[in-house]
Amino acid sequence: MKPTTLLIILMLGILVAPLAAEAQQTVKVPRIGYLSADGGAAASHLVEGFRQGLRTLGYVEGQSVTIDYRFADGKYERLPDLARELVQLRVDVLMVFTIPATRAAKGVTTTTPIVFAQVLDPVGAGVVAGLARPGANVTGVSVMIEDLGGKYIQLMQELMPRIADVAILWEPAQPAGALQLKQIETAATSLGVRLHTVKVLGPRDFETAFVSAKTKRSAVFVLPSSLFNLHWQRLANLAVKHQVPTISARREFVNAGGLISYGPDFADQSPRAPSYVDGILKGAKPADLPVEQPTKFELVINLKTAKTLRLTIPQTLLLRADQVIQ
Repeated sequence: MKPTTLLIILMLGILVAPLAAEAQQTVKVPRIGYLSADGGAAASHLVEGFRQGLRTLGYVEGQSVTIDYRFADGKYERLPDLARELVQLRVDVLMVFTIPATRAAKGVTTTTPIVFAQVLDPVGAGVVAGLARPGANVTGVSVMIEDLGGKYIQLMQELMPRIADVAILWEPAQPAGALQLKQIETAATSLGVRLHTVKVLGPRDFETAFVSAKTKRSAVFVLPSSLFNLHWQRLANLAVKHQVPTISARREFVNAGGLISYGPDFADQSPRAPSYVDGILKGAKPADLPVEQPTKFELVINLKTAKTLRLTIPQTLLLRADQVIQ
């Protein structure tokens, strides 16, 4: 090889090397904004489920993907500002939990893709146009169940055949609770059960609610709420203190010492939601991704709490349970 040719090759190599290095350095790492109406501790298992779902899809946090977290700690008024913060960080997609968080995210951006989870009725809540064709920039995983309210009452009647009164704890600021309250009211009327609705505006109302339920010899339903998610332990302790059988849709309540939970496997949604995030990062449009509905439900019973409440759980219920806490 001629010296001049060799010199040209070396010079080209010197010129190309920095360009290659620069191209390597500018490879874009996807950025996800994670917004939850709950507090960090209350949502820890959901966060881990989401991370695990991403890992399954090949994403490693801090390496091949960046995640910015924001938690409202049950204070819904903070959600719009938190959503705005994430949008201003130029995240590629927003992962949001519950109706209030979804509405907040939708209210601050019409362009950033939004994936939701733990939304009871996304069409009724106005966050998507339809389940098959969500439209706009929003899609995700729903927890919509047509007759969950009726199943709650049937479970309590199976547990206590003579039950006539049921108290409902619900937070007016939580849309999912209002939707489910309507379901339970309809079911109660058809099943001959009297309902006593108890509005809960904060933790200070918990004690009064259980005292009222005990006075009326009622069972208690705890409806979906970010406020309740933050205080499962206290709610479970009050139920035992006042000897009131209590049911919820969330297994966290039973883990904390509550009696029964029945509903969608909320933790299962966290690993499933990343598939939407993955699709969007690879170019899919939220408007073209159908909303997924729940397929996995779980019945969890705390046998230790039942004994404390002096209740005998029917064998038929125990056999159907996905988990029995001894």
